[in-house]
Amino acid sequence: METGKIHFIPGGTITSAKGFCSGATCAGIKKESQNSLDLGILFCEVPCVSAGLFTTIKTRSAPVILCQQRLQNGRTSALVVNSGCANAFTSEQGLADAAEMAALTADALGIPPEDVLVASTGVTGRPLPLNLIKTGLGNIALSTDGGHDLARAIMTTDTVPKEAAVTASFGDIEFTIGGVAKGSGMIHPDMATLLCFLATDAAVEPDYLKSALKKAADVSLNMISIDGDTSPSDTLTIMASGLAGNKLIATDSPEAATFQQALEQVCISLGKALARDGEGATKLIEITIEGAASITEARKAARAVASSSLVKAAVHGADPNWGRIVAAAGRSGIEMDGEKIDLCIGKESIVKGGRLCSFSMERVTEFLKQSEIKISLQLNLGTASATAWGCDLSEEYVTINSHYMT
Repeated sequence: METGKIHFIPGGTITSAKGFCSGATCAGIKKESQNSLDLGILFCEVPCVSAGLFTTIKTRSAPVILCQQRLQNGRTSALVVNSGCANAFTSEQGLADAAEMAALTADALGIPPEDVLVASTGVTGRPLPLNLIKTGLGNIALSTDGGHDLARAIMTTDTVPKEAAVTASFGDIEFTIGGVAKGSGMIHPDMATLLCFLATDAAVEPDYLKSALKKAADVSLNMISIDGDTSPSDTLTIMASGLAGNKLIATDSPEAATFQQALEQVCISLGKALARDGEGATKLIEITIEGAASITEARKAARAVASSSLVKAAVHGADPNWGRIVAAAGRSGIEMDGEKIDLCIGKESIVKGGRLCSFSMERVTEFLKQSEIKISLQLNLGTASATAWGCDLSEEYVTINSHYMT
């Protein structure tokens, strides 16, 4: 299917899309960082067609439960999010607090409470400090460039904010998709792996928006792994204002392929930024599986390699232990023939047709010292391929996670 032109917006963010404004404040929820932004709002001047994907673990946080309920009607106007307290494992009080957080936001914006989504991230098991949130909401000034502050407000152990936006054109229509994300730990490919909020000014049919979001997540946020853990707060949402003025995009629309590709590019950009900023990470790992029997098997193998602690440790130490890569793919349970595989680390051929190549250990070691490591494993069993992203495993990861609450 024909696609249009897609360009990344320099300095783009979630409020690059028409109709959206945002803002954030320091409410004092992050006790250890009194001057850090920790409470933010995303607001659209018109009701938006909306969709979301959430954690698959059974112990969902209160904000996740609330969002899942409110997205059943497929319409929202705002999102309020805090960092420093996840409002997870907080029982019925947590649900009441999440609803109150939404109600306070709705009152400030002059919209119905049911049109407000809620997200929280940070320490689990602690009650939400509603007094700080109520005061903080009154200090938030919304603006069309406030997406940058929103990206900072959702950070926990992140070292940099994650933002991206693209403009896409097809024929005489043009629309924008932007997003922000956070996550450095408790990230593994099991939907949605983190907090990620997206906004677009395209007019999109509700059912198509849901399917497009799922497809985009499957090639991006569901293909990153930092530590093999998921959280009770994992949330991915998208709001579509329709203010680009285009004809409604549905599954069979000529513009559908362009919208899908643009959405995927934003999600992949954010996903790679998350993997690059994994807790204690010094290197981004990109693993591509080619020639798999099916797309499901290609994704399964790519995720297995990206999440392998042994592969991650070897990359951290610039140790060309290629056997760990093959072993990780093999234990994923996919169809695989060791006599057919080709393996490349960077541009260096390590294995060809199941046989070890004559390669330079020194060149591979030097390549592994770089900040971005690309690995390719060709299975030669089919035509399916998939790419996953991860990061190295360093001593700093242990340090960060041994003092998270203390």
